Amino acid sequence: MNKKWMVLGGIVFLFLLSFLPFPKFHFGPQIGVINISEAIMASEEIVEELNDFAEREDIDAILIRLNTPGGGVAASQEIYEKVKEISEANIKPIIASMGSVAASGGYYIAAGADTIIANKGTATGSIGVIMSYPIAADLLDKVGLAFQSVKSGALKDAGNFARKPTKADLSYFQDLVDNLHTQFVRTVAYERGMSYDEAATLATGQVYSGEQALRLGLVDIIGTYDNAIRLVTKLAGFDEKPTLIYPKVEDEGIIDILLNSKQINLPFSNLGIFPLPEYSLYYGGGN
Repeated sequence: MNKKWMVLGGIVFLFLLSFLPFPKFHFGPQIGVINISEAIMASEEIVEELNDFAEREDIDAILIRLNTPGGGVAASQEIYEKVKEISEANIKPIIASMGSVAASGGYYIAAGADTIIANKGTATGSIGVIMSYPIAADLLDKVGLAFQSVKSGALKDAGNFARKPTKADLSYFQDLVDNLHTQFVRTVAYERGMSYDEAATLATGQVYSGEQALRLGLVDIIGTYDNAIRLVTKLAGFDEKPTLIYPKVEDEGIIDILLNSKQINLPFSNLGIFPLPEYSLYYGGGN
């Protein structure tokens, strides 16, 4: 074969080889980092990332970085359950690192980890439930607009912004919120080694600084993100500097974004449907 063609063939082969998905080789410890940095309205993506890092043999430990005010009750619970599952199975170390804020649902998630590390000034705690919705009955009266509901039961349209809530509505919502609050308190008591009554005294919805939370037994260590990286690396049995591994991010076009409901990160309560209770910080807008 002509030498020229052999060289050309080798170049083409190497070019094609560059497109093959060979695994990247790393030396030393590898820490899987999952960032939760927005309101928690869905759990599927985070749970999938946790499963991936838990199953991968090349990942030595998992670090959850929290910068979130909380969010949906069920979504927070689902992520917490996965964190707890990994922790209790002793698959690999998993710790929670709190940034500026890790409150309510964010704290709920952190509670499932082996260790919680917070900055002195982290806003955390806010152990409680909130449920709110607008009431536009007076405004609608002024503009002469009314809504008629045909319902199968007295509480079926509870939360309807077009009418003022009845005593039955408020009692119904309060019972629901109280039950969800009890679930939260039970989780805090279990994870932090407290009695239910001890946890309940901290569950007033109050926000605590990281320093206060340490004193109250809600977090384990005061430290920075760098401290958290060093800690989880040490828990994994390594002393050298780790490689941080993040979940894969798929490139999406505008059509994908428009069609993918996970990108629409709005609580249903903002869409005029049943007002959803939340494990979330309160920012105002009601009594």
